[in-house]
Order: sequence, then C-alpha cells, then structure tokens
Amino acid sequence: MLSKLIKNALKQGQTNQRALAPFMTGVRKAGMATEATFETRPYKLHRLEEAPAAQATCTRDEAILFYTQMQMIRRMESAAGNLYKEKAVRGFCHLYSGQEAICVGIKGALRPQDSVITAYRDHGWAYVMGCTVNSVMAELTGRSQGMSRGKGGSMHMYTKNFYGGNGIVGAQVPVGAGVALANKYLDNNGICVALYGDGAANQGQLFEAYNMAKLMDLPAVFICENNGYGMGTSVDRASASTSYYTRGDYVPGIWIDGMDVLSVREALKYCIDHCTSGKGPLVLEVVTYRYSGHSMSDPGTSYRTRDEIQEVRQTRDPIMLFKEKIVSADLATTEELKKIDIDVRKEIDEAVKVAKTDKEIAVQELAADIYSNPLETTIRGTTPFDPYTHQRISKIINLH
Repeated sequence: MLSKLIKNALKQGQTNQRALAPFMTGVRKAGMATEATFETRPYKLHRLEEAPAAQATCTRDEAILFYTQMQMIRRMESAAGNLYKEKAVRGFCHLYSGQEAICVGIKGALRPQDSVITAYRDHGWAYVMGCTVNSVMAELTGRSQGMSRGKGGSMHMYTKNFYGGNGIVGAQVPVGAGVALANKYLDNNGICVALYGDGAANQGQLFEAYNMAKLMDLPAVFICENNGYGMGTSVDRASASTSYYTRGDYVPGIWIDGMDVLSVREALKYCIDHCTSGKGPLVLEVVTYRYSGHSMSDPGTSYRTRDEIQEVRQTRDPIMLFKEKIVSADLATTEELKKIDIDVRKEIDEAVKVAKTDKEIAVQELAADIYSNPLETTIRGTTPFDPYTHQRISKIINLH
C-alpha cells in the first residue's frame, strides 16, 4: 500500500500535469527555442511570508545539461548496482535512482563559493559536484583512479566544496553547520547545503544543529530528502510529525516537490538569497522516491509493492517529466535526447571497464593523505611492529 506521503505526492503531480507545458517561450533560433519559462510546483511554507519563484526560466543549454546529468546518474547507479551484484563492490552501496532531480536542481543554483555535505547516498552528488564518472566508479571498486584512490568507497567521496559522503546517520548535519560557520567566519558569502534522509530526521543531533545555526544565523540550508522510507520503515510509522519542513520550529522551512528539477533549483536560489542576506538558516523538505532498496542488501519489496514502484516510475519519474517539458517547449528534440542517451551509455560502459581493470594502490599507501600537516609521520599498522610512513600523494582539497 502507498504511504500517505507517496499518495499525496502522486495526487499533486497528477493534478498539476498541465504545469509541464511552458506558458511562455523565448527567442527561437533555427526553429528551436533558446529558452522557455515553466510554472514551478506549489511550495508549502513555514514561518515565511514569500515563497520561491512561481516561474522558472530554463535555457536550452541548461535543459541539455540537466537532462544529461540526470541520465548520467541514473545509468551510473544502474552500473553500480550491477557491479555490486558481481561482488566487485565491497561493503555498503546505496543508490540514488529516482532522486536525481534533487542534486541536479540544487547544483544548478549553487555558486562557486557554496558547499555541500550529504549522507551515504552520495554517488550522484559526487558527480554533479565535479568528480568524473571514472573516479566515482573506480572508487566504488577500490581502484587507484577513484577520487579517494579507492580507500573510501561508496560512502566517502569528496571534491572541491563537497565534504562527502558520510557513513554515520545524521552526523553530516552538524558538520554542515560547521562548514556554514566557516563560510561566515571567512566572509566568503557562501552557504552550506546539508542533506539527510527522512530516516535520519529524528536524530537528536539534527535539532542541536538547527539550534546553533539559528543562534548564530549561519548560512546553512538543512535539506531532508524525504523518499518515503527510512530503510524499510515508512515515514508514517516512524515519525509522529511527517511535516519535516516544520521540524526546525523557529527555523523557517519550505516543502518542495523533489521530482521537478526546476522547482528544486528555484527553491535553492531563494535559499541563497535568504541566507546571504543575514536571515539565517532554512529547513527544506524535498519529497522524492527511491526505486532501489535502502542499500543493495535490501530488495526494496518487502515493505512496499512492485506496483507502487511502477506507479511512481510511470507518473512521477523526474527524468521523464523533465524530458516532456523540454521537448514540448522545443528546447530539445527527441533525437537529440536519444543521442545523449547513447553517449551516456558509452561513457558509463567505459567507466565500468576502468572500475574492473584499474590497479589497486600499494599497501604502503594506506597511510597516505591522512593528515594535512602531520606532526608525526610514522603511522601504526595492524601491529606496532608493522608501521607505515605518512605520504603526501593527492592534492589537499577543502583546506581552510
């Protein structure tokens, strides 16, 4: 049976199908529109008088970029799942399939000085923040071309202004508040986006982070990616209040349809204006859906039906909805998008080859890049008699 959350989201999506069509198109060139304006999905507000923009303008270049990014993430996660089944990926592996519009929409609004930190469902985030597909796939299989040289794996991916990938449920949220404090201290006008799932939303450390962020009016945006289930437990059974955007109490909040990439982007533009004008933090709830189980060890069908998953795929899939938008607005043709699909598939196939055949790092490199400024360069191994020597191999990122 569909949870109340999913039922409401589906109902709202079906009611607003007309919003998929643009109500205004921009200048045309060679028969194609160079930009189009769409209605965003309705927002819900908490302690706010003004909502994010009711209209979103999307250029042709942005449309192609967003579609490519979402398709790349979808294909990348499918490949990651297959590698896990082949036992090429060890440990945990959490897939982002179905939630692509969130990271793509948020990244579409972020500026170079803005930062992101998320939980362990981070492959798509690593990609949009600047990691190559090769480096993501190679990291999953523990190979040297991984962005952490194969030492971090699925949960630990990092790049400029991207702080991971964190394996402890909810722990990234107070760290995100700390990154926001650093931005404020450095006076760089940047914000920090800290994401967590509905399953982590009841963690006490989140509320401590809200409190400190509000006390200091930090430029922090706390985002609950509400996909309806915390592991195998629906939000209706796990939370007395499922209005996660109101959970900040004294912190203003916004509810967003996370299956619409442009609605997500406009909401983040609003958040940037809010935070950089000294108004302090915000709590967002972005309603979405994950097609896979919580992790690869979870088939995802013991607590929900296959019909439920199929219903969302057919009516609310973020890639499908965006494709319909941009094709109907003449921002792209079906043939162009098919070409993108083929190119994406080729790039993923090449990345899988690298992930399977690239070399692993030497054992002595396990102690490399642990510290930015090591006071002691001898690192204990499995016993005191098998030490390692600290090495600097990779360039330090996000050093303040």
